[in-house]
Amino acid sequence: MTDKNMNPDNKSRRKFLGATAAVAGAATIAPGVTLLSVAQAKPADQEVSSKNRWGLLIDTSKCATGCKDCVDACFKENSITRTNHPRSEKTDAQWIRKVDLRNKATGHVVSLPMMCQHCEHPPCADVCPTGASFKRADGIVLVDKHICIGCRYCMMACPYKARSFVHEETLTQNENAPRGKGTVESCTLCVHRVDKGGMNPACVDACNANGHKAMVFGDLKDPDSEISKQLKQYSSVAIRADLDLNPGVRYRGI
Repeated sequence: MTDKNMNPDNKSRRKFLGATAAVAGAATIAPGVTLLSVAQAKPADQEVSSKNRWGLLIDTSKCATGCKDCVDACFKENSITRTNHPRSEKTDAQWIRKVDLRNKATGHVVSLPMMCQHCEHPPCADVCPTGASFKRADGIVLVDKHICIGCRYCMMACPYKARSFVHEETLTQNENAPRGKGTVESCTLCVHRVDKGGMNPACVDACNANGHKAMVFGDLKDPDSEISKQLKQYSSVAIRADLDLNPGVRYRGI
């Protein structure tokens, strides 16, 4: 991971990496791939504001082992299809996945969804040579597929293994979630829904619809939002807090 306060030597190194990646990565882009419009938040006359910071609070005590409602909803919302490839667990997109954590001392197991943590200081954006990986003013971390060269530096930099490389042709497309072979992708917090106002990401709605209510979405900067109230009332943790990335996703019960 690169230092947030990058020194001149690191800047030169990044420039060099960008040049070499452009050559190496260009071959990975499928010729003739046409992506739909980049998922964009608001209309041009409505700028994204740093007055908001969108985040998730996940209560693992309400997240059932074996339940994949959030995963299925994400796949449906973003037109992600399973390839049935012999190594599909390594080649399929995983915008969100379920992870079981076991306490070695007690044997206690908790199940939780893992996705892009939408860090305040995202290492994926720091190492990206083209600027394809970026963080919006409101804290949502995205990938611009039109300038992603498929170098996969961001995948190596992410401590949460939250990014996927598109190995297969994308036969179906959702205009809200452009995808293309040879690019990297990850959870967008359903930015197209967020920017319509008052809408949750698909995973949150699916969790609520099935009565689990393990996920709360909202504005971390709004003291009156439900997520802010719960974070103030209950203890929560950030995964890999030692990295000082200040993720927008917090967990209770681990």
